[in-house]
Amino acid sequence: MILITGATGTIGGHVTRLLTGRGEPVRVLVRDPARAPAGAGVVRADYADPRSLAAAFDGVTAAFLATAFGPALPAHDLALVEAARAAGVKKVVKLSTIPVAATGGADPGAWHRPGERAVAAGGLAWTLLRPAGFASNSLAWAEAVRTGAPIPNFTGDGTHPVVDPRDVAAVAVAALTSPGHEGRSHDLTGPAMVSVPDQVATLARLLGRPLETVDVPAAAARDQMVAAGADPVLADLAASGWAMLRDGGSPGVTDTVPRILGRPAATYATWAADHLTAFTGN
Repeated sequence: MILITGATGTIGGHVTRLLTGRGEPVRVLVRDPARAPAGAGVVRADYADPRSLAAAFDGVTAAFLATAFGPALPAHDLALVEAARAAGVKKVVKLSTIPVAATGGADPGAWHRPGERAVAAGGLAWTLLRPAGFASNSLAWAEAVRTGAPIPNFTGDGTHPVVDPRDVAAVAVAALTSPGHEGRSHDLTGPAMVSVPDQVATLARLLGRPLETVDVPAAAARDQMVAAGADPVLADLAASGWAMLRDGGSPGVTDTVPRILGRPAATYATWAADHLTAFTGN
């Protein structure tokens, strides 16, 4: 039995669908069973309730840990790792984030580190997945694209090796179901470094109409997040990440996805073409 957390999110949802499509026995841990992906067993649990986590992990041999990004992430990771260890789970695959060059300010990867350390020290076979920024993050531009408004660019001409979430999920499935990934950290990227203007140009080409960007300083974007109700700590982390990309602190392209999957990593253009209706509303 493979337990999936974060199954209502992008990566967890893809992992669940890939595993159920292969006929693997899958159980998803959710707070709201109505949102659970089809085809998997469902268990309702809360990270703050050890008894519910113990029930969720009962009989589980491998687990995929995808914890929602936010201030509670470290505590949730630690609770999941402890429940997995107590239940005798043999293998844990944790979704983390790719290491980046520090440029001062808040550290975008800091919330993942306690969970990474706990996974590595928990006596389990473990694998860390460290993806670069997701191609799907550009879905935040969908309304601007549909209405013809300028697309806000927080990172200038800075480039990043954005990765297709479907590739991350495929690597997760490989790590969960095949040997050779134990005790390893997989840095996952797309095949090329792309900037926000590059991605917008790709969308414009696919849509057959011009699109514009407007530069927004990271500090101003951070203030807009807080004014909209975001946690100030989360806004600080986002602003630090944008500044890192703008200043060239992004990691480079890795060969991990093609090496594990035996095929090239998907380009941003491939992802955008497959999700174009999100930008058209049709």
